[in-house]
Amino acid sequence: MTKKIISLLCAAALCVGAAGCSQSKADTAEKDKSSQTEEDTGMKGIQLTEDTVKLIGRTYLAENGTLWCALSGSGAEFEFTGKNLDIMVEGDKISWSGQRNNYTRIAIYVDGERVIDDMLNEGVKKYTPISGDTEVTKTVKIVKLSETAMSCFGIMPIQLEDGASVKPVPKKAHSIEFIGDSITCGYGVDDEDATHTFATSTEDVTKAYAYKTAENLGAEYSMFSISGWGIISGWTGDGTQHPEQQIPLYYEKAGFSYGGFGDVQAQSVDWDFAKYQPELVVINLGTNDESYCKSDEAKRADYVAGYVEFLKTVRSDNPDARILCVLGIMGDALYPCVEEAVEKYSTETGDTNISAFRLEPQKAAEDGLAADSHPTERTHTKAAEALTAEIKRIMGW
Repeated sequence: MTKKIISLLCAAALCVGAAGCSQSKADTAEKDKSSQTEEDTGMKGIQLTEDTVKLIGRTYLAENGTLWCALSGSGAEFEFTGKNLDIMVEGDKISWSGQRNNYTRIAIYVDGERVIDDMLNEGVKKYTPISGDTEVTKTVKIVKLSETAMSCFGIMPIQLEDGASVKPVPKKAHSIEFIGDSITCGYGVDDEDATHTFATSTEDVTKAYAYKTAENLGAEYSMFSISGWGIISGWTGDGTQHPEQQIPLYYEKAGFSYGGFGDVQAQSVDWDFAKYQPELVVINLGTNDESYCKSDEAKRADYVAGYVEFLKTVRSDNPDARILCVLGIMGDALYPCVEEAVEKYSTETGDTNISAFRLEPQKAAEDGLAADSHPTERTHTKAAEALTAEIKRIMGW
């Protein structure tokens, strides 16, 4: 959806190819992190699983106990009781061999306050969000702020002092999955200069409409979003179709990334939909397709057909969920096609548990523009308010 995204993705791929040049650094980091045992430190290691923490979004537990996160907003949340909490995170190959603009951005919250906001540019890094001489009980949340395509990161088993503990926080009353592109990722939201281009350092999913909507509704969320991607084509500046950048190609995977889960590619891991069955699936795809389709009726028909097929996939994977198809924040030219796709899908399948909703296009003069003319947080907040109201109406929440 950005004029630069295609070239940036290609650059990221080249960086991956160069990862071997820095492999010794990665090997050293791996050796260092495994050299201390519980007996050496007097601490016990706790893997982050659904039994020990609340997992957020799609995550992947590696054999060595590291919990990997690729997609925007993914992470973990738990209640910690103790005096000191160290959190060790592991960067993927992008963190030591990739471009700075592709590093993973992460946040750590303590009782709802963001205490860590960092770009992960090391193989292994330690954060200490809680420290002191008095035992406390705090809620801790670790969230990936940047998107899946550029890089991933892992949360290593938490080393707890004697007497300290972690446990999952309660789950919220409702659950949503958001499927989208750079708008859902929060592309450029921290850089209100429309002439600037992509950087993971200016992405913040928590300031985007999807995350805000989930917060408004007190709902759990899971995101599947990639900047520049669409239903039948990624963003194009010259009318050339980019069929390799189709969300449907990887929706049933743990993500898509030029980084990875250690030696495992996110796109090689099948996602187990039994782990998270949302009450509602919100799809916001079409802004990038519009750069390809424009007013060409044949291309718009292809978009509708592709959308209908994707809806069948989403329904197969989420049999009981309401599906809400939205579009409009960065332009609503294809919204009539979204409505057409919803109608055709319902006619073909008999499934009426689906609807469409137009989001108002951003108002640059009133709310400004962020990097690559993406929405500012003010625009995202307005979109979240409108979407929240529509969800309450159709879901009765």
